[in-house]
Amino acid sequence: MHLPDYKEARTRDKREYKRVEYSFSDDIKNKYIGKKFHLKTYGCQMNEHDSENIEALLIALGFSKVDDYLDADLVLLNTCSIRENAHNKAFGMLGRLKHRKQEKKDLIVGLCGCMAQEASVVEEIMRDYKFVNFVFGTHNMYQLPEIIDRAIEENKQQIEVYSREGDLVEGLPVVRANNYKAYVNIIYGCNKFCTYCIVPYTRGMERSREKEDILKEVDELIKDGYKEITLLGQNVNAYGKDLYDDYTLGDLLEEIALKDIPRVRFMTSHPWDFTDRMIEVIGKYKNIMPSVHLPVQSGSSRILKLMGRRYTKESYLELFNKIKEVVPGVSISTDIIVGFPGETEEDFLETLDLVNKCKYDNAFTFIFSKREGTPACKLDDPVSLKEKEERLQRLNEVVNKYFLENNKKLEGKVVPVLVEGVSDKKNMYFGYSDTNKLINFESDREIEVGSIVNVEITSAKTWSLDGREVK
Repeated sequence: MHLPDYKEARTRDKREYKRVEYSFSDDIKNKYIGKKFHLKTYGCQMNEHDSENIEALLIALGFSKVDDYLDADLVLLNTCSIRENAHNKAFGMLGRLKHRKQEKKDLIVGLCGCMAQEASVVEEIMRDYKFVNFVFGTHNMYQLPEIIDRAIEENKQQIEVYSREGDLVEGLPVVRANNYKAYVNIIYGCNKFCTYCIVPYTRGMERSREKEDILKEVDELIKDGYKEITLLGQNVNAYGKDLYDDYTLGDLLEEIALKDIPRVRFMTSHPWDFTDRMIEVIGKYKNIMPSVHLPVQSGSSRILKLMGRRYTKESYLELFNKIKEVVPGVSISTDIIVGFPGETEEDFLETLDLVNKCKYDNAFTFIFSKREGTPACKLDDPVSLKEKEERLQRLNEVVNKYFLENNKKLEGKVVPVLVEGVSDKKNMYFGYSDTNKLINFESDREIEVGSIVNVEITSAKTWSLDGREVK
């Protein structure tokens, strides 16, 4: 048994980690043929990609996938801890599984992902959710087959959560969610320790994959006909800093852009590590999509300092404007937290002022959510929830205005759209533009999902655009 420890998880040192190649144990391969699994994923794109690996590992054990957890012999929750809402949803699902297990005694229940790295969560599971058969964390996903097998064979709760990240495991099997868009991990972990954020504790220190492994994976995706790849990392901009002396994300982006891949994206960026080299490369290559997610979190330099973000409102605006100047037609989205402990009305007005200057194409806005174990959890927080909710509403009114304003600028223009599906209406399709905007469009021909077509925008809405295919 291994239990999570925040103090150990926080430690950052100059340990060397090895690159190791994954191999599946022949002793348990296909051992559970005839059994069915249901995998429920919460949270970010990194979790979604982890679930693609988890699904492949379960299939190698012999399990087959079902969409309804009521039909499953094994249910696994891949969890998120970034906000309290995701935390509550996962525990709500555990409550339903408790009732289900009373009906189906041999049901196997597991929990993994970021919540598994929280000491308080594991303590609660061991105390109040003894029916959960196994728990494993973000650092030892590759051990999933052995953990499940041991939980079944021993009929004893297995808790295997490592607080410190281990070696970088390459070659994990993967079942991609679709056949034209793919995630590619390039760096794991985060060293920033923003005072409100649990991620550095749950995902560990920054560890970059070797560029050769990344480029090989990209080549394989191109060979398989993929049209778009998204490079992933908790702090994707930090790629290479821990591994190379003079090779960064800008260099990696350029190497990938020179390959025969129509679309390249990356996320999530921290403004601190967004370099001029990156901006230059994004502006230089047409297959690097002109869409940047640049979380600001607050427009108040005072609050940014309390958050541990290590930039000011002014330096953020300088970076924002530089990206706008160098990258033609770029769309920029952001994350904003309202109601951070100690945020005054004046601080909030600074955030509104920044939004009015940046006029974001999209923004993900949230009320501050306390996460146990983070410094911000201990800060005095005199602002009422009602006032925070009112601030969020005021902020959303402003950001929504600019969403619509930016979308209306596209009316009459022709944009490339990666087709992602067919709408319910006849001759209607939907997909995303190069600037990551949702487009619903009509066509007088049958279009293959996964193809890229030109669409003239006929009408703009706040959250999407309408159009028609042009040839």
